[in-house]
Amino acid sequence: MNIIPLVNGNVYGWADITVLVGGTHVTGIRGVKYSDKQEVSNVYGAGRYPVGRAKGRITCEASLKLLADEVRSLASSSSTGRLQDLGVFDVQVSYIPDDSGKIVHDVIHDCQFSEVELDWSEGDASKEVDIPLVCSRIEWGRL
Repeated sequence: MNIIPLVNGNVYGWADITVLVGGTHVTGIRGVKYSDKQEVSNVYGAGRYPVGRAKGRITCEASLKLLADEVRSLASSSSTGRLQDLGVFDVQVSYIPDDSGKIVHDVIHDCQFSEVELDWSEGDASKEVDIPLVCSRIEWGRL
């Protein structure tokens, strides 16, 4: 039984998300995945228990799931036809609610494609391609 009251009845869904790769709206996208992780460690002094905590490096991971046609379209912008030669770009993931609520943007900064693998089989009508990104940082929830 749900005892939490329904506030506005709306949550973000895939249809509420738009993705810009290098400032270009990408329509052949099937998924986006991104995360950041920070080293956090206990600091010990006198006694058995930590006396504090220290924060270290932040590392980011990101990937795009694109249709093969979208991969070809992006690659055509490169002088060599390789995604890895496109240079550095930002990826903006925007959450746009259909009720005219607050639009939130996450920005994955300083991205580059690191590898591309196409894998076709008989009977494939379309192909999703998972492409990892190398990125420097993620700006969460920019308004």
